[in-house]
Amino acid sequence: MNKIRSRLLFTILAVLVLAQFRPTGKTRIAGTKGGPMVFVPAGEFWMGCNAQVDKNCDIDEKPYHKIYLDAFYIDKYEVTQEEYKECVRAGACRGNEKYDGFTGDRQPVVGVDWNDAKAYCEWAGKRLPTEAEWEKATRGTDGRIYPWGNAFEGSRLNFCDKNCSFGWKDENVNDGYAKTAPVGTYLSGASPYGALDMAGNVWEWVADWYGKEYYWSSPDRNPRGPTSGTIRVLHGGGWFFRARGARSSNRYGSGPGLRDSYRGFRCARDGN
Repeated sequence: MNKIRSRLLFTILAVLVLAQFRPTGKTRIAGTKGGPMVFVPAGEFWMGCNAQVDKNCDIDEKPYHKIYLDAFYIDKYEVTQEEYKECVRAGACRGNEKYDGFTGDRQPVVGVDWNDAKAYCEWAGKRLPTEAEWEKATRGTDGRIYPWGNAFEGSRLNFCDKNCSFGWKDENVNDGYAKTAPVGTYLSGASPYGALDMAGNVWEWVADWYGKEYYWSSPDRNPRGPTSGTIRVLHGGGWFFRARGARSSNRYGSGPGLRDSYRGFRCARDGN
């Protein structure tokens, strides 16, 4: 009996020890503020639109090309209204535009321009992700169209569904929200690394200047976008956009000083 108890105790202790080292897919990084982050390991991935599987490719998403990225972390969730308010209270961020129906603490922050996003990430001990980092964190290494795969599934994201007030709404889908959803609502829409809401909810600012033909000359290791420009890149689609906007490779260029109800962001951090 004592031997059985000893073995049982050893088994329990072993499970507890192993659990401490088992990857959880998310972590809070020392020295940072805001929500948890997920880890994206170093390696290659396919960037851009693969016309053989995606019939909605835009010209600025071509060519489909392989890129190597160093390891990095990216926020598991879009930055929330409450998290952004902390930065405003600390005096490191300016107040954002307020819109009816978008100000819940767990809703993604909107009414922020590119400079606001950059300021928050720096205050939080992070930075904006590069366009390449954002895309890898969203689709993984197999070139999938959406975070979950190649087939669009309206239950996995917040987009212009039957609750949307615009003429292009998809009457066949009910995602539960007419505007933005609280971050982390669509667990089945997680990326291969565990990041949520990377398709839909709000368009997300990234660090890069936008270049329509940049992919043709992009370096194949840790690209950071054009060295100059007039507009910045956003990715991910949003609450009142069609499904095609939520494709991982879809790019949107915008003036960095614009603020509205469909632009938000998340932050990244080097992985070393």
